[in-house]
Amino acid sequence: MSLAVEVAFGTRRPWAPSARRLAEWARAAAGRRGARAGLAIRVVTPAESERLNGAYRGRRRPTNVLSFPAGAALPAAGPPGPAPLGDLAICARVVAREARAQHKRLAAHWAHMVVHGVLHLLGYDHELEADARRMERRERELLARLGFANPYRLRRDV
Repeated sequence: MSLAVEVAFGTRRPWAPSARRLAEWARAAAGRRGARAGLAIRVVTPAESERLNGAYRGRRRPTNVLSFPAGAALPAAGPPGPAPLGDLAICARVVAREARAQHKRLAAHWAHMVVHGVLHLLGYDHELEADARRMERRERELLARLGFANPYRLRRDV
């Protein structure tokens, strides 16, 4: 059994990958740790991203991806079905703007945001330099397996 992914679109503008692609990238990032788990991904507008970012992080601006880990896992005697891993809110307009500014393919940046968000849900962080190196190394590995280039190297040839 693999990660159960539910995708909701609050917007598709300027562009968002299909639910199938988003789920594929999320499952790759979660790997075996995502087996028997559930994830919700919502593609949001800048206004929704700003509202969520303000409410949960105290930052009054839209951001690329927000990760909301689920509470404690359900006990073994709980109802059948996937235990929640958490939720991701990804702002389509911010992702598009960053991809342009960083000279990246839009799909590659979307894949990076999904992988980055799922890794946060799995406990990865980038507050300390050593943790950031560990997380970035894992992102590069996963994205390479998905056919995408190193997201931390600016690419002007795309």
